[in-house]
Amino acid sequence: MNSLIKLEITRALRNRKFLFFSVIYPSVLFVIIAGSQGGADKVPETGLSVPAFMMVSMASFGALTAVLMGNSERIAKERESGWVRQLRLTSLPGRGYVLAKTASAAVVSLPSIVVVFAVAAIFKDVRFDAWQWAALTGAIWAGSLCFAALGVAIGYLATGDAVRPITMIIYFGLSILGGLWMPVTTFPHWLRETASWLPTHAYAALGQAIELGEAPHAKDVTLLVVYFLLFAGGAAWLYRKDTLKA
Repeated sequence: MNSLIKLEITRALRNRKFLFFSVIYPSVLFVIIAGSQGGADKVPETGLSVPAFMMVSMASFGALTAVLMGNSERIAKERESGWVRQLRLTSLPGRGYVLAKTASAAVVSLPSIVVVFAVAAIFKDVRFDAWQWAALTGAIWAGSLCFAALGVAIGYLATGDAVRPITMIIYFGLSILGGLWMPVTTFPHWLRETASWLPTHAYAALGQAIELGEAPHAKDVTLLVVYFLLFAGGAAWLYRKDTLKA
């Protein structure tokens, strides 16, 4: 399984288009959205400045891009090319394949998080204590595992032709409704209630709590763990189902 993880990481790092959209794109969006907003400009009902709030949102969005978009399309193409069929001839178990895909995607997501933090610190003068920077990186990185598992599940759920539109709908839907592009405080009440149960909302809330000097809320952590188990379980089931068809 370790060999497969190394292979997946190497393949992802060689994909320039993938690196642009997962590493550079979120940083560009951060600069555009934060714009002329300074530390004195606050996001209503959060206690955070606009740059600090959007930094966590765009770092989370970048990690989401890396693990969700990369995994789903790559797996669908591998199924069509016969690569997955070849892996089944090895001693690698189904759970090992799912874990390898999830872990490798999470490793690749780290640069997108770090680059957004660097851009925010350099261009928008975002400042936190050293422990907060470390906690933010760890929380957003660990939380990306949930969406890495979702990417694996989508890759086995859709065919090569259908996987991109399906992934894009889920990707933008979770990003926008979960509050990664705009604060959920701007949403109508009923939509805010719905958003509070989405994994992307809980994901961004981890970093926002740390920025405020607090521990992540139990509800957000629990939601991400439950979603991860659902997505990982679904991915493993779809892998076994796909195996039976082969």
